[in-house]
Amino acid sequence: MCLVACLVLALAPHGSAAAEPRAESLCVIDDERLHSVSGLAADGRHWYAVNDGGTRLEIYVLGRDCRVRDVITAGTDPFDVEDLARAPDGTLWLSDTGDNRRQRDTVALHELTPDGDATLYRLTYPDGPHDAEALVLDHEGVPHIVTKAVTGTAGIYRPGDELSSPGPTPLDKVATVAIGSTDTQGGPVGTLGTLTVTGGATSADGTVVVLRTYTDAYLYAAPDRDVVAALQREPVRIPLPGEPQGEAVAVEPDGTMLSTSEGVGQPVRAVEGAAALARQHRASERPGTPPSGREDPAEPGSGSDTPVDGESENRDWGTAVPAVSATAAAVVLAVVLAWARRRHRSTRS
Repeated sequence: MCLVACLVLALAPHGSAAAEPRAESLCVIDDERLHSVSGLAADGRHWYAVNDGGTRLEIYVLGRDCRVRDVITAGTDPFDVEDLARAPDGTLWLSDTGDNRRQRDTVALHELTPDGDATLYRLTYPDGPHDAEALVLDHEGVPHIVTKAVTGTAGIYRPGDELSSPGPTPLDKVATVAIGSTDTQGGPVGTLGTLTVTGGATSADGTVVVLRTYTDAYLYAAPDRDVVAALQREPVRIPLPGEPQGEAVAVEPDGTMLSTSEGVGQPVRAVEGAAALARQHRASERPGTPPSGREDPAEPGSGSDTPVDGESENRDWGTAVPAVSATAAAVVLAVVLAWARRRHRSTRS
């Protein structure tokens, strides 16, 4: 107990996030079937939600009042579904990439049509198993998987070849993205939860990419619709305080960002104009100049494999977010692994 308490104090950020913009509650998901929402997508009329884990593919179609209108199912038995994305053509993609114990030889993506036709694509990492909870599709539908790294530096992977079913298709590590600690309250593990990526999304036009942690959302401008290039730029941070296990995030076609947490009785919250904030921030920067005055590490379509400097800052309306040092990160990793072993959940969730 002392180790955890002391560690949290050591990693506590110096400064607090600004009060605006705020996430406003729209409605509450009180359907018992949606007990652990970890993925969310939106098309302007409906919301699509998926639970963490599960023994079959199951997507819940919600009205804007949080009530279930339909359920899209397929007979495939996944291992650990963690995120959901909707392609421009309406196809739904489930990210079966959870691996708490880092022991899976392959992970998977499931492509699901509104009629329930499913296609399985197995994937392999080039550098060993990873736990990943975020799936981001680019404007052409290419999937990008972002790992759940407690060190604050997450890996970005995408297929090195055209997807084949059932595969496996090898993934390439194309970049990393740095997340700094914040003082936003929420999540199951305090300050540690501010470092771990738990979900992802893209705006309908592909010009904004969103990653979230248990406590905050990070919006990256992608004027060239290049996911990798976007994640090398300075983001706008939007705090999402008070979510007990926030993993789901989506962007409406009008640029409103949605979020929700695992657990029955959790609200769907909205930040209107969130996507516009990222675009405006990018427009205010000197063209071609990412954080710290570096030259843009990824030209449109280049797929740069240049890691993000661990000392880069995240925009949060005037408050810099300090990154965690390598030494502290190692201690964090040990603590989180110990915590993970004691969690009362099955290996499939």
